[in-house]
Amino acid sequence: MCQNPHQSNPSHFQGSAEEAMTASTVEQSFEQYIQGMKFFDPHVHMTARTTDDYQALADAGVVAIIEPAFWLGQPRTGLSSFKDYFATLVGWERFRSSQFGIKHYCTIGLNSREANNEALAEEVMEILPLFLQKEGVVGVGEIGFDDQTALEEKYYRAQLELAKEMNLPVQVHTPHRDKKKGTERSMAIALEHGLDPKMVIIDHNNEETVKSVLDQGFYAAFTIYPFTKMGNERMVEIVKQYGPSMIMINSAADWGISDPLAIPKTAALMKMKGISDEDIRLVTYQNALDAFAQSGQIKESDFIHGMEIDQSLKFNGNTVLRGGQAPRVNKNSLIIS
Repeated sequence: MCQNPHQSNPSHFQGSAEEAMTASTVEQSFEQYIQGMKFFDPHVHMTARTTDDYQALADAGVVAIIEPAFWLGQPRTGLSSFKDYFATLVGWERFRSSQFGIKHYCTIGLNSREANNEALAEEVMEILPLFLQKEGVVGVGEIGFDDQTALEEKYYRAQLELAKEMNLPVQVHTPHRDKKKGTERSMAIALEHGLDPKMVIIDHNNEETVKSVLDQGFYAAFTIYPFTKMGNERMVEIVKQYGPSMIMINSAADWGISDPLAIPKTAALMKMKGISDEDIRLVTYQNALDAFAQSGQIKESDFIHGMEIDQSLKFNGNTVLRGGQAPRVNKNSLIIS
């Protein structure tokens, strides 16, 4: 994509003068276009984000999120680190999210990158059923292919069987390299294992994969992520071409150059570009809710009217506050009280 890699908070737009002007407008005043809208981000890695990000999400209308298990930037070397990470997803991170009024769910799985360590992968597979039965776990994920190796396929297949056994949706990571081949392979294997396509969310789509995904009845998720996945100018065109059915967008914000506000900013752009409020609602909220509610773990009533926030609460004796501090709400303020 054509963004400047030296920007600290890159936009998701491509490079024409008109698009640059649109980007500037949305970046500076996107809130005015999304007044009253509520959003559901079905793929965001909040363990890598700050409390400021949670506050910004809440301010922008994000009421619920799903955090998929994934790799941490370097390989884990033992089973205990997986256990602690999964426990964080179903424990501390859910609590931390609640402190900003956002309902937190997660998906649990052995990610494709670390599936290539066969000895460790075998150990991880042993503990997955335990964590998949935890409260707030809404699917198996994110799983699939990265380098498209034999071991990645082995553990993708094994986790598809787990999803079938536990009647959980599957969140599929499609590879960055040779994406079309990897996406087709992911879908073919899922069908081979007898999964209902409506229980499978194929993630990180682009223009090359979307038609086949939708034609075969899978959910098509798109990641609005600077430089490497999708820009939101392109996303607008996809919704215009294919409509909103079975399509959802996410930020996949993580420890890389990413933006947790990608969904509300894309909603603002869609509004500017004439997409209806109902179509925006479907691709930024309802379709994700419908897909993952198949887990039986999501009640919209838990978050649609707002969550009660009590920052005096603690989790295992810990709080998001330090030394009696209150979170800084206005990120633009120069004064830090």
